[in-house]
Amino acid sequence: MKVYSIGLLLLMYTGLLSADNLQPDNNLGLPEILIPAHNPQSAEKIALGKKLFNDKRLSRDGTISCDSCHDQQRAFTDGQSVAVGIKQQTGFRNAPTVVNAAFYQTLFLDGRAASLEEQALGPFLNPIEHGLKASQQIVEIVKQDLQYQQQFAQVFNTADSVITVEQVAQAIASFERTLIAGNSAFDRYLFGRDRQALNASEARGMRLFRRKGNCANCHEISGKNALFMDNRFYNLGVGFDKVNSQIAEFVQALRAGRSADKFSFSDAQRAELGRFNVTHIIADIGKFKTPTLRNIALTAPYMHDGSVKTLEEVVEYYDKGGDKNPFLDSAIFPLHFTEQEKQDLVDFLKALTSAQYLLVIK
Repeated sequence: MKVYSIGLLLLMYTGLLSADNLQPDNNLGLPEILIPAHNPQSAEKIALGKKLFNDKRLSRDGTISCDSCHDQQRAFTDGQSVAVGIKQQTGFRNAPTVVNAAFYQTLFLDGRAASLEEQALGPFLNPIEHGLKASQQIVEIVKQDLQYQQQFAQVFNTADSVITVEQVAQAIASFERTLIAGNSAFDRYLFGRDRQALNASEARGMRLFRRKGNCANCHEISGKNALFMDNRFYNLGVGFDKVNSQIAEFVQALRAGRSADKFSFSDAQRAELGRFNVTHIIADIGKFKTPTLRNIALTAPYMHDGSVKTLEEVVEYYDKGGDKNPFLDSAIFPLHFTEQEKQDLVDFLKALTSAQYLLVIK
């Protein structure tokens, strides 16, 4: 992989920036992006990926596209507790933002995909989401569109009829790598050295975030940039009540050599096992990936199951020390915030909204 600095011209293809409002510091607070050598960026590939991302034909009944769950106006989330797919079916997971997903080491809340290219195909083949039966169906749908044929031939330098599912994934991933956003009030305050960028409450909230709240333990802030996530997995106790009464028996069965798939969990219960479903490591039971907090004012509801509706409720949840269970992470403990501290922390979280999204929330 090589280090590649995304140009402002590429951002214009996302619709997040126009020629009239290009900001040279739009990436303020973010590191450079790693672009895989096998999938270099180009303006044409990004445009193709954007079209695929918004195409409802790439679903079993023609009603769902990637942007159905990842709406630009909501910082590429959907405002639903859990994702809604074809025939109004619902899964068990909240749709995470795609903004800044270029910096993730794993994708999906349980980390089951190792790259944006791998992640891009998952929803298409999920029976609840896009509902396609096989990857070849994706190719056949794309091949029926003459414009797609021409675009793929131009982007990948092949004959019009030669389209592969790997190329579909590469195009979508290229588009998603342009969905980056820094330059919040926080970034201007800390990295831009503008001490007027945060008001008094927001500045107090930042100090709480980094010290008493212990938030930056997982939602990291470094000396040069801040992703507000650490690419790791934690058990916060959210949703664990669904399996808590059976978890001792489950662990005993695992240690006795019994297959996890044979245990009598419902699909909803099995979803709460989180990272364990990927690694089959007992210590990973109930763990989910740390989400980014950037633009969090736009991405409610919160937590992996969308069970927490407001930022105020998020702060209350952490203040009480999460919900107890045998696998609760040691970093989760009662914080004993005052009411003023809770408000300051919420105000700080709202100050993580990037400049290009400020008009959305006003």
